[in-house]
Formats: sequence, C-alpha cells, structure tokens
Amino acid sequence: MTQQKMAHGRPVYIVDGSRTPFLKAKGKPGAFVASSLAVGAARPLLARQPFAASDLDEVILGCVMPGPDEANIARVVALRLGCDKHVTAWTVQRNCASGMQALDCALSNIANGRSDLILAGGTESMSHAPVLLSPGMVAWLGDWARAKSPGQRLKTLGQLRLKHLKPVIGLLRGLTDPVVGLSMGQTAENLAYRFGISREQMDGFAVSSHERLAQAQDEGWLGEIETIYDERGKFYNADDGLRRDSSVEKLAKLQPVFDRKFGQVTAGNSAQVTDGAAMLILASADAVEKYQLPVLGRIVDSQWAGVDPAQMGLGPAHAMAPLMRRNDLTIADVDYWEINEAFATQVMACVEAWKDETYCRDELGLESALGEIPHERLNVDGGGVSIGHPVGASGARIVLHLLQVLHRNKAKRGIASLCIGGGQGGAMLVETVEGAQHDGE
Repeated sequence: MTQQKMAHGRPVYIVDGSRTPFLKAKGKPGAFVASSLAVGAARPLLARQPFAASDLDEVILGCVMPGPDEANIARVVALRLGCDKHVTAWTVQRNCASGMQALDCALSNIANGRSDLILAGGTESMSHAPVLLSPGMVAWLGDWARAKSPGQRLKTLGQLRLKHLKPVIGLLRGLTDPVVGLSMGQTAENLAYRFGISREQMDGFAVSSHERLAQAQDEGWLGEIETIYDERGKFYNADDGLRRDSSVEKLAKLQPVFDRKFGQVTAGNSAQVTDGAAMLILASADAVEKYQLPVLGRIVDSQWAGVDPAQMGLGPAHAMAPLMRRNDLTIADVDYWEINEAFATQVMACVEAWKDETYCRDELGLESALGEIPHERLNVDGGGVSIGHPVGASGARIVLHLLQVLHRNKAKRGIASLCIGGGQGGAMLVETVEGAQHDGE
C-alpha cells in the first residue's frame, strides 16, 4: 500500500463501513431508538474485523436528537458494543452534517497521532424526536409542585388553561432556523426562486432519485446495508422510502408544503423524515499494518463553510470550491459526487451556482465559473429524496457509499458534501488506494 502523507499529518484510511436500512417515519415512533440503530450498524461491522472492540482508541458519533436515555450517545453505543471501559467515546453535533463531523474529528485525531483506530459515524431516529411541553405548562407544573396546602393546589389548578396543553413538536422546531425564522423548506424555496428552478425540474430530479435507488437495489449495489431486527423479531433489510411508481405526473398532484400559495417544494421533492445509522472504521497506516486490515479508501481532505442561513442549501457549493482549489482539482478530476438531497431544488441550486460566472466571482471569490457537475456522476444510486435523510447519519452514509461507488466503477476520486441547517456546508474528498485490498474485490 502506497504511503501517502496528508498535508496536515499522517494518512488516514477508511477500513470498512456499514449502515442500517434507512426507515421512513410513519407518524409514530419507529422500532429503533438512535443508539440501537448505531449498534445495529456497528455490531456486524466490528464482528468481521481481525481486532477486538477493546482495541479501538475511541468512538465518535454524530447525533442531533439523542433520546433522554442516550446522554453522550456515543458512550452508550460504545459500551453496548462491548468496548472496554477504557475506550473513550464522545458525541458531536453539526445538524445535518453530524455524521461527517464525526468522521472529520476522527480524521484529525488520527492525522495528528492521537489515535490509530476509531469507530465513527452518525445515527438518528427522527421518528423519536421529542414532543415537548410548552413553557407555560412547565411554569404551571412548577407552581403545582410548590403548592402544599389543599387551598394552594385548588388555586393553582384554577390557573391551568387549555393553551398550556398545546405541545411543542421538537422536529418542526428543530427544522426551523431561529435566527432568520425560516424552515429548511422555506430556504429551499428561496433557492428555487433565485436560480429559476421550476416545479417540473425539481420533480424530475426527485423521480430520478427514486429510479436510481430502485436500480441500486435491484443490482445489489447497496452491500453496506446490514439487516436489523426489532424486539418482535421483525427484520429490516432495505431502505423503505423508495417509490418505484414515482413519476413527474404523480408528483405534480402534490401541494406545496412550505409556501402553500406560491411555493414549489413538496413532500415528494424533499428528503424523507427517516431513522437510520451509518458507521465507519478509520485507521492509521500503523493500525492497517498491525492488524492487516483491508482498505476501502483514504480521506484526503475536508472543508467547512458558512453561508446565509436563509439560503443554507448552497453550503455544498461553498465547501467544495475551496476543497477543490486547495487540492488543485477541476470537475473533470473528480470521478463521482455525492451531494445530500435535503431537497431536490437545493442540490440543483448548487449545480447552478457553480455554472454561474457571477455567483462564482462574487460569492466564491473565483475568477470564472467552475462548470457543471455531470448528472450521470452525481448521486448515482439515489439520495435523500428516495433513501431518506436521518440528519445525524447522512454525512457518514454519503462518504461510505461514495467509496463503494468508486470501487464498483474502478474509479479513483470522489467528493461527498451536504448542506447544514443554520447556514453551513461540509465536504470531504476521498480516494481509493492503489494496491489496497477491500471487501468485495
């Protein structure tokens, strides 16, 4: 294996990875909490390795909404996986890019010599997002707890109002930016207006996402998925948000969700609310040699960017541009791309931004337009619109699957990127390693 050195430290390899099926939320809590999803992805992954779970240096897990029994969910997962008490574990949160942030933290710790072997990834059970009490109800409960005498309790009971019982839906609040006051869907509407993306175009993109996922399932191209079992013994072995009968004509019948009067973004051309996890093993060259590990690929570089929260979907355009400039790459140098499909129009807007000379000059500081990312090399097996977008896990999923795509097509280089609620973008450059062995080769 070639010893390639990163600009900022030791080379970092992705040894292996797996994920759960991504399971569409169906209006009630799903069969798995976030920690169980992470364990379901990681247990078979670790079982096929030549090292023990106790040989890991640390576990890093991205998660946006861990449950009340999952404080520092990474530690909960590590202990459930059988990692010894000395294996440290910590949780990261960068909204939709939490899984990629976990990989980036592992990248840094291995590159700078602090660790040699790390389990990292992301998990989310969006169907278990909390339903909260309103502030008024919380205040009333405080008054009730302080009331001691029957008279005080009767008086407090008389202050309870029907409005106090209105719940706060955590998922809806979490998908709304508190600074600009816009939901993520409304920011997608902004991009559709800015770049002139029509309803028919975004519906066509959504249909393509489903068609590509259908082909990937039929061809057996999603080998990273591990079957998981719920408490009743029911098994889940495939992403279940796929709509094989999707068509532009059917999607055209759906009503806009985020701007009901003038909007174009619908449930059909948006990412699905989903439960799922993706886990990867990252290793130094020393660990690869010590345990004779296969190598799926190498993380070359990563980049984070900030953008206007009202147009947060443009984050990938801003994160990928400096990543390519720093590594002296053109679009032609990148074999495959994964841009997470938070919304069809959001991915399309990033493509349009790179084609626009004015945008590239004024917003990205470039002398000319970067060019167009070919659709045939972008999200070739579907994306968030068809697969789903469990926010803590997607950043890890797209990196893992991108490497699988590179191997399948005997290609070398890929970039994975995603937008981030709050106005950010993240991107990761990966390469296959010449002469390395990996599962499935």
